[in-house]
Amino acid sequence: MVNLQIDSLTKSFGDHILFENITFSILEGQRIGLIAKNGAGKTTLLNIIAGKEGYDSGEVVFRRDITVGYLEQDPVYPENLNVLEACFYHGNHLIELIKEYELAMATEGNPGLEALLTRMEYEKAWDYERKAKQILTQLKITDFTQPVNQLSGGQLKRIALANALITEPDLLILDEPTNHLDLDMIEWLEGYLQKSNLSLLMVTHDRYFLDRVCSEILEIDNKQIYSYKGNYSYYLEKREERVDAKNQEIARATNLYRTELEWMRRMPQARAHKAKYREDAFYDLEKVAKQRQNNDTIQLNVKSSYIGSKIFEAEHVYKSYDNVKILEDFSYIFARYEKMGIVGNNGTGKSTFIKILQGEVKPDSGTIEVGETVRFGYYSQSGLQFNEEMKVIDVVQDIAEVIELGNGKQLSASQFLQHFLFTPETQHNYVYKLSGGERRRLYLCTILMRNPNFLVLDEPTNDLDIITLNILEEYLQNFKGCLIVVSHDRYFMDKVVDHLLVFNGQGDVRDFPGNYSDYRAWKALQEQKKKEEEKPVEEKKQRVRTTEKQKLSFKEKREFEQLEQEIATLEEEKKVIESALCSGTLSVDELTEKSKRLPILTDLIDEKTMRWLELSEIES
Repeated sequence: MVNLQIDSLTKSFGDHILFENITFSILEGQRIGLIAKNGAGKTTLLNIIAGKEGYDSGEVVFRRDITVGYLEQDPVYPENLNVLEACFYHGNHLIELIKEYELAMATEGNPGLEALLTRMEYEKAWDYERKAKQILTQLKITDFTQPVNQLSGGQLKRIALANALITEPDLLILDEPTNHLDLDMIEWLEGYLQKSNLSLLMVTHDRYFLDRVCSEILEIDNKQIYSYKGNYSYYLEKREERVDAKNQEIARATNLYRTELEWMRRMPQARAHKAKYREDAFYDLEKVAKQRQNNDTIQLNVKSSYIGSKIFEAEHVYKSYDNVKILEDFSYIFARYEKMGIVGNNGTGKSTFIKILQGEVKPDSGTIEVGETVRFGYYSQSGLQFNEEMKVIDVVQDIAEVIELGNGKQLSASQFLQHFLFTPETQHNYVYKLSGGERRRLYLCTILMRNPNFLVLDEPTNDLDIITLNILEEYLQNFKGCLIVVSHDRYFMDKVVDHLLVFNGQGDVRDFPGNYSDYRAWKALQEQKKKEEEKPVEEKKQRVRTTEKQKLSFKEKREFEQLEQEIATLEEEKKVIESALCSGTLSVDELTEKSKRLPILTDLIDEKTMRWLELSEIES
């Protein structure tokens, strides 16, 4: 069943066309990720579908009686609402009923309460309110009466997410849902969406999230839309094939164009006698030959300034705010060329640690010494400030006309901007015309082009498109300097850092020798062991044999062997389903059925793998 059909949709701003005559549909149960460069129209397309923005031509047709939920990138609520009221702000008749009940309870004498209680019971609205509070709690919002004008932008985004989820729409549209969520919340949201039956259209830069939640990718590129019947990993492979094929087509057209151009130029006085079909074909060929295919895999090896052996040394550092401990007797010596990731829940002190390192915040006690040769490049959430009336190229040229690459090579400011996907046309746009993601990209350029030797990146992936993230990751992998990254983007962290500093809260900071995926696997194993240790003594006695060395029982050995077979079978089934989803030959019913089966398989594989790891610990 088709929930949404888009036909020949075109949208432009003045003479700038975002997309032209794009057509696609969203089926019942289908989960689609939308990918494009910043400024290509991702958010605009979502706003059009949600009815918040107009379009030039085409059709947007919904299934009759469909319900749609929309999480905007920057939600806004009336300041007079509290958290729970904001959570119910856009909703169905049940939400309106709960709002009436809340109003009656807050009014002296509780007018109409008896009738409302009867309706609440009949409509099962109590379950609805309970579900709303459960989702808010999962998103770390527990004060339901707090006024929204006291909340941060991140907290408002989480309330808006809860608002979209509790309405249980047939079609859910999400614009950057993982922004302002910590890792635990992201993984909870992954599981929530995997288990639901709703249709989904989502823009996100979180590639693990995209890979695990979506089974189809739509890409806006060069004003057109392309569909990939698989997850993000499949998309990467097939996009490469598409770009290569397009480049070959352009190369062939360019060669033929030269020949045809010579033919067109010969004997212009006899133009009227030339074959009309050949002239028409020439102009079609000219359009293809003059296309420009962006190369998004360019290596960018900007020379960093010299950095000495002494980077920074922290000794017995303490920092707290009231009763919240940030650092407690923290000591660390940062090594040359070290690449560290910082993880931890919101409020555990990650950003404060960065500010202490930068000298913006003073520790309560202890010392931090920074080496004389260290030149910081600091990308912060609050550092995005430009003169709106300046042109993009002028912002960069104010810092430097050229960027040193080393070995006598240089890049002009314009060439540097092109590496970060600013076309010559965009470079001469005024800053106020840029999208939010384009501004982030420009801010990143202004940091990198100063040739720092110690980069500190605080949530660099927020609002950056996936293509820009790929370029940034490659840059950081080749970066000849030191790096600290604070991020909730698991894919990004896995690619660029060597180890983690884990902030557990209340001054508990631990060094973990591995990437984020290693850390999560280790943490899951520790949590499983903790659960085992917390079981009642009687239960543990029944399960654990009192021998000098714990070994697998006969039953556990059989389970261990069976798990290996079961995991292999499940992974094979998953592979078959992914191939089928990518084949384009399935009927709508088959597509829906297999799309629902895929997240169930993923959960089963994760569950059985965790049990296999537990048994393998005993076996070894």
